[in-house]
Amino acid sequence: MKRLLVVSVGLIALTVGIVIAWYSARQDGEFQRLIAAGDAALAQDETYGAIEAFSGALALRNDSMLAYLKRGDAYRRRGELTAALRDLREAAALDPAAPRPVELLGDVSAAMGRHDHAAELYRGFIQLDDRSPRVLYKLALAYYRNGQSGEAITPLESAVALDPRFVEAHYLLAMCLRERPDDEGAYRSLARAVELDAAFVPAREELAALHAHAGRQREAIEQLEALAALEPTRPERLIAVGLEYARWGRIDTAILTLGRAAERFSDNVAVYTALGRVWLTAAEQRNDRVALGKALEALQPRAIAQGASSETLTLYGRAMFLSGDAAAAERVLADATAQTPVDPMAFRYLADAAERAGHAGAARDALLRYAALVRSEDLDPAVTERIERLQRRL
Repeated sequence: MKRLLVVSVGLIALTVGIVIAWYSARQDGEFQRLIAAGDAALAQDETYGAIEAFSGALALRNDSMLAYLKRGDAYRRRGELTAALRDLREAAALDPAAPRPVELLGDVSAAMGRHDHAAELYRGFIQLDDRSPRVLYKLALAYYRNGQSGEAITPLESAVALDPRFVEAHYLLAMCLRERPDDEGAYRSLARAVELDAAFVPAREELAALHAHAGRQREAIEQLEALAALEPTRPERLIAVGLEYARWGRIDTAILTLGRAAERFSDNVAVYTALGRVWLTAAEQRNDRVALGKALEALQPRAIAQGASSETLTLYGRAMFLSGDAAAAERVLADATAQTPVDPMAFRYLADAAERAGHAGAARDALLRYAALVRSEDLDPAVTERIERLQRRL
């Protein structure tokens, strides 16, 4: 009897063990299926479906670091940052030695604009794994966005040492070096970024600015022309080339460049405004009535259109003043100064027109506003003398 009881208990225990093992295996299989389904949904950028799948996995295993990590990442991609923080903190608590939850927590903090906290988290990641160029770059970017460009240089140098072909790291390093300032170091980093990726637009933009600042006219224009070739559908690229030629005194080449832009983008106001600006520069420098007529021709249809910008009105008003119509120029320039953003020179041009039209008070007021908008060290002493003279007249 006792032997039968022992055998019965053994059979029951074996059966229960088999059932538990079967149930555990089935549960494990279902968990793995849900994780795979969530990964597949994320691969298709279907974040809602991914969250549902990972939530199902957590219902089976509520202590799974992996499920919390993946659901937190799905919430992050979806833009639900508070939910992402909750899950990622849980994942980090379940496995404090895992670097990935720490990295994603840094990404969420950065997305929330908390760049100081993001940097702290990325530093924590680097203590766990200091061989990740990606996270070194993220740390540097957090420093840069937090106004600590000097702190960003060391992790960026480490990132490009680990991955010499890391284009974005070379570019960000250049931006930090420019703020130091170290223009030569910035130039080397930007040149390397362009060498690695000739179509990397931000690096070419910075190279153009760097060359222009250093007075390297040919190199600056080469970069601007490369940008125009890379983005042929953007009229502002050709405008930048034309205005750069004009800035260096190559007026005829500037007019030819902007003329091509006007042919290609015949309904673009900015193109004709730039063309009018260059023709107006030629008219003033050369006392050229033909150039003045070309400036008026380019500017007038855009200036009288509804919603004309302050820039267009300022240039048109100046052209009218040079053509001898001071009264009309005063009206147009008054309209230009009533809009924002406004170039301080609009007030100075308005003062010229108002004084010639006999409106000394309006001329004085325009000059006072001009003086208030420019830095004191940039203010021409002649402007102060003119204000005093107009005040005496009044």
